[in-house]
Amino acid sequence: MLVGERMSKPVITISPSMPITEALNLMKKERIRRAPIVKDGKLVGIVSDKDLLNASPSPVTTLSIWEMNYLLSKVTVSEVMTANVMTITEDTPIEQAARVMVDNKIGGLPVMRDGHVVGIITETDLFKVFLELLGAREPGVRVTVLIEDQPGVLAQITEAISEKKGNFVSFGQFTGENPSNKIVTFKVRGMSPDDVRDAINPVVKEILDLRS
Repeated sequence: MLVGERMSKPVITISPSMPITEALNLMKKERIRRAPIVKDGKLVGIVSDKDLLNASPSPVTTLSIWEMNYLLSKVTVSEVMTANVMTITEDTPIEQAARVMVDNKIGGLPVMRDGHVVGIITETDLFKVFLELLGAREPGVRVTVLIEDQPGVLAQITEAISEKKGNFVSFGQFTGENPSNKIVTFKVRGMSPDDVRDAINPVVKEILDLRS
């Protein structure tokens, strides 16, 4: 799966000269938490709703409402945006985008094509991918097992389920307790919990969780 398949598009962009109050209102209206800043068709920064809120006066300020509105009308997005923007391309694997975001503690990456912003991939988009990966919206028997990290173990699990006419809804592998094992979570349709348990017991190290 590539970034271009799961990015948010068309992307909502903001001008650097836009007052922060207008930018906040736009984000609330469009229900977004960050937006690329574009000037003359070129990406010049990115801003989040937190950046804009942090630039607003404190609720305990002694300024009057008129003074606050006047001051805020003078503050533009260019004064609070992040100028050095990390970007990504449409053909980047989705897991690489997730790694970049986690490693750099950022919530979104503008997606570029030929120097222009064509989308944005955010933590929300990645959460949706995670839901798909684990079949969170699909009915079935959900199983988490501990397996030995050895060739052929995954094939044994799939064969055991297939022999009982079960159908995999999702399948994911994760880091185990130590380098010698892995944690596998999958969801199966067409079998009862007891049938699933009986099928996989002989081929896994431990059943950690099993539920409908």
